[in-house]
Amino acid sequence: MLRIDRLDGEMIALLERDARLGIGDLADRLGVSRNTVQSRLRRLSEAGLLRGFTPRLNLVEVGITVEAFAALALDQGKLDEVIELLAGIPEVLEVHATSGREDLLVRLGTTSHAELQDLIQRIVALPGVGHSNTTLALTTPLPYRVAPLLTKATRNAGWGRSTALPESNATRSEAHTAASSTAR
Repeated sequence: MLRIDRLDGEMIALLERDARLGIGDLADRLGVSRNTVQSRLRRLSEAGLLRGFTPRLNLVEVGITVEAFAALALDQGKLDEVIELLAGIPEVLEVHATSGREDLLVRLGTTSHAELQDLIQRIVALPGVGHSNTTLALTTPLPYRVAPLLTKATRNAGWGRSTALPESNATRSEAHTAASSTAR
């Protein structure tokens, strides 16, 4: 398992907000050298932590106006087979193996409620699917994110090996005020 520090976490947070940021922009915003950014991106990629940069698509703008989550209960021993079948369905956006009553949580996207109904019928008819429970997504008030979790996880992890933590203006002001008070 790769250990990451605050510098890695903040770099990933910047990329999460805008994956088009260049090496120079990242270096400037983080207060480190371009070489530091490049080597860290390479290390994160080679370790499999950073799996690439993908656009976040607004599905509604391309006509995918209905999203739903189908919780699927499977017949014993059919997990791999069902996942392979689901991977062949374009409307299946992602699949999570879960614990509890259902075995899979499947995110779906369609252009209409009628299309969603047909899709659910197709999924329930797959060999190995016992039953489903579908929940319609009305909105996504908080989309997938990792930056807050990484900030928490790396809070006490330091800021790299040889680079000092850049001070914010507030931190500098507090340090200056504290130094002034001590000097009196």
